[in-house]
Amino acid sequence: MTLADVTPQIAGGVLIGLAAALLILVNGRVAGISGIFGMVLDGGVGERFWRTAFLAGLVLPALWLITSGATVTMEGGWPLYAVAGALVGAGTRLGSGCTSGHGVCGIANLSPRSLVATLTFMLMGMLTVWLVRHGGLA
Repeated sequence: MTLADVTPQIAGGVLIGLAAALLILVNGRVAGISGIFGMVLDGGVGERFWRTAFLAGLVLPALWLITSGATVTMEGGWPLYAVAGALVGAGTRLGSGCTSGHGVCGIANLSPRSLVATLTFMLMGMLTVWLVRHGGLA
């Protein structure tokens, strides 16, 4: 693996950190995607515009990539990703936040609750990978 192989991931991480920092500096809000999305669905009056613009900024690059003729493959297919998305949504409600809210913003604010949440989802992610690779779940 070379630097060119990981450059998009590094750039993505920098952009996520920059967006989270700007949102808290400019709006005083934490960039927790599940909370932002939930407030749009629940009709958060007065703040719907910036929340919708933030979510559009997440979706538009993917749409641009797809419409630009890039080859996009999804190995599990749409039904698997729909189920996975529903499970992630349930987990964010159960954990009172998502990886961006807890893992990026909460850890940066030294939140004990976010530290526990981040450790939990990291450990569960590692366990899931191990089970799929070695536990016969693939």
